[in-house]
Order: sequence, then C-alpha cells, then structure tokens
Amino acid sequence: MLLSVAPNTRSDHVEELVNRKFGNSVTLIAAILALATGWFFFLPRGSAAQTAELHVMISDGLKTVVEELTPQIERSIGRKLAVQFNSSKNLRDKIQAGEPFDAAILTSDVLDDLIQKGKLVAGMRADISRTGLGVGVRAGAAKPDIATADALKQAFLNAKFISFNPTGASAVPTYKILARLGISDAVKPKLLLDAEAGRTQMNVAGGKSDLVISLIPEIKFFPGVDLVGPIPSDLQSYVNFSGAVAMDAKDKDGGKALLQFLTGPSAVPVLKAKGMEPHS
Repeated sequence: MLLSVAPNTRSDHVEELVNRKFGNSVTLIAAILALATGWFFFLPRGSAAQTAELHVMISDGLKTVVEELTPQIERSIGRKLAVQFNSSKNLRDKIQAGEPFDAAILTSDVLDDLIQKGKLVAGMRADISRTGLGVGVRAGAAKPDIATADALKQAFLNAKFISFNPTGASAVPTYKILARLGISDAVKPKLLLDAEAGRTQMNVAGGKSDLVISLIPEIKFFPGVDLVGPIPSDLQSYVNFSGAVAMDAKDKDGGKALLQFLTGPSAVPVLKAKGMEPHS
C-alpha cells in the first residue's frame, strides 16, 4: 500500500532534512552576513574617503618621479592617485578655469601665483625639489660639446632645428640663455616650438629636430632621446617645484599626506635618481 503524504507534511519533512544536514552551515553563513552588514553600517565616515581617488595635477618635470613612487605613495596615504600630468602653465589654466582637484605640484612661481589667487591653501604648501636644464639628442646620435658657454653656442648654431616647449618650465630660462649667448635672432628660424607634452622630445627621437632643450628628467628618461648633459653652470637656471592642497579640495587630508610623503625620506632616493635635487 502506498502512503500518501499531505503537501504540508512533505514540506515540513524536507525542511527538517535540510536543517539536519546544513543547519549549522546556514546558521554560520547567516551570522557572518549579519556581522559584515553590521560592520558596514558602523564603519567610520572617513573610511569611504580613504578608498576614494586623490585627484592631483602634477608638472611634467616630476612625472618620472611620481610614476615610480606611485605604489609607495598609495600604500602610505591609503588612497589611489588619479594624476593629470602637463606643463605647469597648462595646469594653471585648468585650475583657474575651475577644474576640480585635491592637490597640485607645479613650478614654485606658478604655484605661488595660484596661492595668491586663492586657489591653493598657503598653509598647506611644501617645497619638494629643483632641477636644471639640459640638452638632448636622438638616441645613438653624436653628442655635441656643450661643456662651456662657447661650446653650447656653437652647438646651437650648428643645429638645423632646436626644440623646446614654449609653455614648459624651461621656456623662459631657454630664451634667457639664447639672449646671453647673443644668438636669439640667429636661431629663431630653427626653433620648433610645440606646447603638447612630450612633443619636443618626440621631434628629436623622430629625427625632426637635432636638439631638445628641457628639464633634465624630461630628457634623461624619454624613450629615443639621449641626454647630452646639463647646461653649463654659468648659464644654468634651476626650476623649483612645490606642492599645495586645493582650497576646494574634497580630500584635504589626502593632499597633505601626499606632500608629506614627497618631502619625506622615502622620496629622496628616487628624486636623486631622476635628476632632481630634494629640497633641504
């Protein structure tokens, strides 16, 4: 004789079997989920900010430094970096136009101007490093003598084309160097000026220009370009870099932590390796 089981009885029987076999596991999983949910609601409000990206505007002069240090920086400050690299002047224009950001690292003159304009916090300013100007040629090409002012003058006169960024940090010092050498008019037709980041180095790497004048780190570590050497000491101009936190930053603590890292001992070896002199 077949026994019929009422629907409710069958359901109760199955539930009892499931509880016997998986009851402990289900209870454990439920407890874990409840605990995790509880922790989510009781997390400090600052925890969400610490997982957000820190938006930073950084001059091309410090690009190689920041790129190498990024993993260390992110571990140290507990935030991912969202970095926009460009010339200091182009970044200044973006800041003045109202583009949002948390911190900026620019040439000191541009940075101080933005502080005066109320875009950056004066009390959260930090000097980071400085570097000099250099001359570069296409990788593998013969390197001209630039050891003295006279030698550099001759190298410029011999070149068919000379590249530099008219909006970059090296632009004003370059014009001054040409003026001091007395060859401003002579080399004017040879100048290949391009404001796009990296384009002047690309012109040399691609054979369109014989020489590039730029900050030493921007030449030394650019693919396809060899550093001839620094501008002679009697003509050399140093470019200083400083950082500050944005007045309207969403994450002022993160910006402050970034500047503390870049001015701390952990950044010194990389700054030196990339052709920078850390601020003492």
